Amino acid sequence: MTGAGRAVAIGRMAKLLDQILVIDLESTCWDGPPPEGQASEIIEVGVCPVEVASLRRLEKRSLLVKPVRSTVSAFCTQLTTLTAEHLQNAGSLADAVRVLKKEFRSQERLWASWGDYDRRQFERVCKELGVGYPFGVSHLNVKTLFAVAFGRGEELPLDAAYAQLGLPMEGTHHRGADDAWNIAGLLGLLLRRLRSEK
Repeated sequence: MTGAGRAVAIGRMAKLLDQILVIDLESTCWDGPPPEGQASEIIEVGVCPVEVASLRRLEKRSLLVKPVRSTVSAFCTQLTTLTAEHLQNAGSLADAVRVLKKEFRSQERLWASWGDYDRRQFERVCKELGVGYPFGVSHLNVKTLFAVAFGRGEELPLDAAYAQLGLPMEGTHHRGADDAWNIAGLLGLLLRRLRSEK
């Protein structure tokens, strides 16, 4: 490999620390086990980039995904407000992954979620559907970070964390874009607190 080629390869592997991509997934779900022949799959990817320098939330994006191995149950609609009609003209998981990689440079940036569910779900569903995993190896579990920062003996659901701080959540809980926005808000709060204690 030439010197220029080596520099390009190293540049591709370099981690960008200008933003943290906060991700929240919504998936098909049931009040109990999935029906025969169905499996939980991603139906919304909520994205909220946080600018590391200012800790500002830069945008709130919802990438809807049409399910291919399951249907949206009444329980799922009650939880997320998403219906089969909402997802009828949605793109595929591969489409959402392309947006994450191209527009958000997800493979080069640190990404964060509330707990490990989103990471495990992305890994599992991408593997099962033969879709390339959109992230690098660096994942930040904000749920654990919040528990440790406040000296709690257990992790809290997102709405309970907001309640502990006496702050209102914005938007609709269990919608990916709104939850990503709210998680990003708590991440910014935790990082501001860390910086102010220097």
